[in-house]
Amino acid sequence: MVQVGPASATQTAFRFVDWGAVIAGAVLAAALSFVFLTFGAAIGLTTVSPWPNSGVSAKIAASLAIFWTLAQQIGAFMIGGYIAGRLRARWAEANEDEVEFRDGLHGALVWALGITIGAMLLFATAGAVARAGADVVGRTATAATNNADTIAYYADAMMRPARPATAQGAPGAATPARVEPLPQEARAEIGRIVARSVTAGSVADSDRSYLATLVAQRTGVPQAEAERRVNETIAEATRATREAADKARRAAVLGGLVTAISLLVSLAAAWWAAQKGGNHRDNRLPARFTFGPAVTRRTIP
Repeated sequence: MVQVGPASATQTAFRFVDWGAVIAGAVLAAALSFVFLTFGAAIGLTTVSPWPNSGVSAKIAASLAIFWTLAQQIGAFMIGGYIAGRLRARWAEANEDEVEFRDGLHGALVWALGITIGAMLLFATAGAVARAGADVVGRTATAATNNADTIAYYADAMMRPARPATAQGAPGAATPARVEPLPQEARAEIGRIVARSVTAGSVADSDRSYLATLVAQRTGVPQAEAERRVNETIAEATRATREAADKARRAAVLGGLVTAISLLVSLAAAWWAAQKGGNHRDNRLPARFTFGPAVTRRTIP
C-alpha cells in the first residue's frame, strides 16, 4: 500500500520543474522553427533568378537569409517559452522574485530541450548518418572536381598558342597554323605540376624550366617569354585558389557567429517570454505579447 501523508506532500512541494510544460513548449518551438524555415526557403527562392540582372543580388539574398534565420529561431523559442511559463504549475515559491526566476528557468529548459530535439531529428532515422556521410563525401568530391577544373584551366591557358604578329584582316595576313591538341598524358603532367606549384605557393626552378620549354615548343615564343608566361600563370592560379579558400573560411566564420548569436538571443527571448507567460498565468490575463511595464503579480487563491 502506498503511503500518502506529509512525506509525499513534502516531495511534491519541492518538484519545482514542470516537465510537461517544458516538453510542450519545446515541441511547439521545434515545430514552429521547421515551419518558419520552410516558409523562408520558399520565399527566398522567389527572390533569386538564374538570369543575369534579375532578382536580388547574392549579398542581399545572404543578408535576408541571415536575418530570417535569426528571426525564426528567436520567434519560435519565444512562443515556446511563453507556453511553458503559462502552463507551469506554480509550487510553493518563497517570493515573487523566485517565481520570476523559475518561470524564466522553464523558458531556458524549453530552449535547451528544443535544441536537443532539433539535433536528434537530424539523425532520427537509421539512414540519416549514411545520408549525411554521403552528402559530405559528395561535397568534398565536388570541391575537388572544381579545384581540378580550375587547375586544368590554368594549365591550358599556359599552353595557348601565341597570336600571329600581323594585323587581323590585313592584306597578306598569315593564317595561323592548326595546333594539335596536347596528349592526355602531357595535359595531366602539366596539371600536376601546376597543382603542386599552387600548393607550394611558388614553382620550382626545374619545373619552371621544364614548363617554359614545353610552352616555347608549342607556342613558338622565346624561352624568356615562355618563363614569364609560366610565372604569371602560376601566380594567377595561386591567387585565385587562395581567394576561394579565404572566401570559404570567411563564410564558415560568419555562419558560426550567426548561429551562436541566434542561439544566445533565442535563450534570452525564451527566458523573457516564460516570465511573461507566468505573469499572465498568475494574473489571469489573456495570452498576448506586450512590451510595456510588467503587471503586478497576485497569487491565485
